[in-house]
This record gives sequence, structure tokens and C-alpha cells, in this order.
Amino acid sequence: MYVTILIVALVALGPVVLYFAYRSRDFRKFLAGAFFVSSGIQFYFYQVDITIPFYSTGLVQTPEVSAIRATIHFALFLICFYFGFIRK
Repeated sequence: MYVTILIVALVALGPVVLYFAYRSRDFRKFLAGAFFVSSGIQFYFYQVDITIPFYSTGLVQTPEVSAIRATIHFALFLICFYFGFIRK
């Protein structure tokens, strides 16, 4: 049930976030910081070998998935950092 709600929210709010990221340089700066922190936390979960349970489901996020998410979030950080801070 919760996974379905998350997928619907992603489909509904994803284009809105992309629109604001395209239009607003300050929003890209905010996203750069958020992706940097998220990638650091996900990398820490991978290094410490922590599995993360999803609330009210039997699903868990393995450390390998945390490593993949850390890599993706770091790449998104670099993109948002470039377009938010460096490129005029």
C-alpha cells in the first residue's frame, strides 16, 4: 500500500520538481545541498552495513542498494551544483 502511494506521489510531483529545478537557480542550489547530504548518509549506511526497513512493510533496503543510491545522488549533486553555482 505504501509503495503504491510513493509511486503515485513520485509520478504526480516529479514533473513539478523538474519544472522548478529548470526555472529557478536557487532551487538547484537547494537540491545540490539535499543530494550531497543524502549521498553522504546513503554512503554511510553502506559503509556501516546497515539495512533500513521500510515502515509498515516487510521490505528492507540492503547496503548494496544504499551504495547505488549514494552514487546516483552524488551524480545528481554534481549536476545541480554545476547548474546552480558554477554556470551563469
